[in-house]
Amino acid sequence: MTNDQITYNLRNRLGIERLNDMQEAVSASASREIILLSPTGSGKTVAFAIPLLRSLTTADGTVQAVVIAPARELVLQISRVIRELATGYKTVAFYGGHSMTDETRSLQTVPDIVVATPGRLLDHIRRGQLSVETARTLVLDEYDKALDLGFQDEMRRIVRRIGHRSLTILTSATPISELPDFLAMKRPQVIDFSTAEGGTGTQAPRIDTVEVSSPVRDKLDTAVDLLHSLPDGRVILFVNHRESADRVYHRLRSAGLPAGLYHGGLEQYDRETAIDLLNNGTTPILVATDLGARGLDIEALSAVIHYHIPPTQESWTHRNGRTARMGATGTVYVITAEGENIPDYMSFDRSYAPTGNNPDPIRAHTATLHINAGRREKISRGDIVGFLIANGGLDAGEIGRIVVRDHNSIVAVPAGKLTAILSAVAPHRLKNRRVRITPIR
Repeated sequence: MTNDQITYNLRNRLGIERLNDMQEAVSASASREIILLSPTGSGKTVAFAIPLLRSLTTADGTVQAVVIAPARELVLQISRVIRELATGYKTVAFYGGHSMTDETRSLQTVPDIVVATPGRLLDHIRRGQLSVETARTLVLDEYDKALDLGFQDEMRRIVRRIGHRSLTILTSATPISELPDFLAMKRPQVIDFSTAEGGTGTQAPRIDTVEVSSPVRDKLDTAVDLLHSLPDGRVILFVNHRESADRVYHRLRSAGLPAGLYHGGLEQYDRETAIDLLNNGTTPILVATDLGARGLDIEALSAVIHYHIPPTQESWTHRNGRTARMGATGTVYVITAEGENIPDYMSFDRSYAPTGNNPDPIRAHTATLHINAGRREKISRGDIVGFLIANGGLDAGEIGRIVVRDHNSIVAVPAGKLTAILSAVAPHRLKNRRVRITPIR
C-alpha cells in the first residue's frame, strides 16, 4: 500500500489525524528488523501496522503477512485495526474459542494477512488448511507476555514454516534480555518507548494516586459512594477474584451505576461485548479482574480503582497503566480497609473521602443495539449506518461505534432515542434481510 492510502485510511477510517511520537518513530524507520519497546495501550498496533501495510504487494492469493499475539482479545484488537487500514486486502483472525468451522470457511479464499494466537495458527497449518511459507512480513506482538504464557515453542514452529522474511517486527512492554533464536535477527533497530528515560522514551504519565479509606472491611458501600462522587468519564474497578467481580458488579448495578463485567469465567462473546460497551459509553464503569489489565483495546480512562490491593507489583503497574496514557493525566484510587497491609511499591499522593454526590456524575451516554447478522451475512458498517439513517431517524453524527463480527453486529446510538429507534426500524429489512434488532441491557 502507498503512504497516501495509509494516511487516508488512518484519518477517515480510524479518525487518526496525527501519529504520536512512538508511531512516528516506527513509521520513519527504514530497518527491516525492528524491536519496539512500548507499554500496552500506547498505540503500537497502529505503529507496526504502518510498515506492515507498506510491505504489501498487490493481492495475489497468498499470505503476505502474519501477526502473532498471545491473547484472543489482542488478536481481535489487532485484526480490527488492520481491517480498517488494509482496504483491498483480506484479513482473518484466528484464536481459541472462535468457531473452527467459521475459520476454516474463511480460508476458502486465501487471506493476505493473518492475525492469530500461536496455538490456533499452528492448528490450521498442521491441518493443511493454510500455508504461511509465502509470508514476507512477521510481527510478534507482546512477545514478553507470549513468553510468560509459554508460547515460545509454538512460535518457533510457525516461524520455521515461513520463508524469506523482508520485515520482522517484535514488540514488548519490557526490555528483552535475550532475542529469540528462531527469529535469527542480525542487527535489529531498537525503538525504545518503554520508559520516560533513555532511548526514544515517551513523556512520563502523570498519575494522581489517592487513598480512599473504607470504614468497614466490606468495601462495597465505599465503592458505590466513590463512583457516585466521580465526574463523568470511563473507569475500571479492579478486583482480585472472579467471585468478587460478580458480587461488586451486582451491587453497582443495584445502586443504579452503569457497570459492565469482565473476567475469565465469562464467555468470549460476553467479554468482547463488555469492552465494546465500555468504549462506546453504554457501560462506562467496568468491574474487572487482572485479565483486563493489559492486552485490550480500551480507550482513555479517567480513573482506575483498586477495590482490592493488587497481589503483585506487576499487577499494580499494569492496572495503573490503563489510565494516564501517552502523556495524559489520570487518577488511581485505592480503597483500603483497617488491617490491610499496604505493599512498599504503593504510595499515595493524597487521601479522599467520597461524598456520594457529583453534579456531573458518571452516566451512560449511549445505548447499544445488537443485530443478529454480521460479516458472514455480508453486512458492513456502511450498511448499518445507511440503514439507521434511512429508517431509524438518526443523523450520521448520532451513530456511535459499530462492531461487525462474524454473525452479529453492535452499534451505539443515543440513549435517549433507544425506544424510538427500535420502533422505527422494526418493520424494515437490512440489506434485504429480515434481522432481529434488540438492545443490549
